[in-house]
Amino acid sequence: MSESERLNTAVDRVDHLVYATPDVDATSAELEQRLGVRASVGGQHFGRGTRNALIRIGPACYLEIIGPDAAQPPPPAPRWFGIDTLKAPRLVTWAAAASNLTRLASVAEQRGVRLGAVRDGRRERPDGVVLTWQTTDPGVMLADGLVPFFIDWGASPHPASSAVTGPRLVGLRGEHPNVAEARGILASLGIALPVDHASTTALVATFETASGTVELR
Repeated sequence: MSESERLNTAVDRVDHLVYATPDVDATSAELEQRLGVRASVGGQHFGRGTRNALIRIGPACYLEIIGPDAAQPPPPAPRWFGIDTLKAPRLVTWAAAASNLTRLASVAEQRGVRLGAVRDGRRERPDGVVLTWQTTDPGVMLADGLVPFFIDWGASPHPASSAVTGPRLVGLRGEHPNVAEARGILASLGIALPVDHASTTALVATFETASGTVELR
């Protein structure tokens, strides 16, 4: 990790926040009331059984509302982010922008942090543009999702560029029963995410809206 990466706050590193839900449409409507904007239709993750909707929350970052896609058959494996068992929407984890993910994962493993295999992904936007990317394994939920997975969009357009503009992300923090463990993993990856003690884990995002600040967890 470079010195500049170590000095960046978590908000500076956010590519997107993952807000998982059992119902994308219902959650988009609920967030419209809270955040003041209706999420743009994102697209389908073919073979994964999910679809998403997006809200731009910074120059190159977005809030992803992700849930089951009724237009697809049930996937052969459980959907990512515990979507199959969700009873209510929840901010489950986040993705940090990065490049050269194979090297990043190798360096992390040398420091005792296993990010999982680097994977390829793709989805098609409603306008027919196909987005492709690489990530470290999103299914590896270190510190119950407080530790991000990493994403590289390569030559693809960033999803924030075509999403509706919403409130600005101004803060990101975590709560965890084992603060020392969570902070240790984050520090080894150069991620400056504040973590406080709580009986249950929560990722908490703060937005600056036209009517004041709003927290999403």
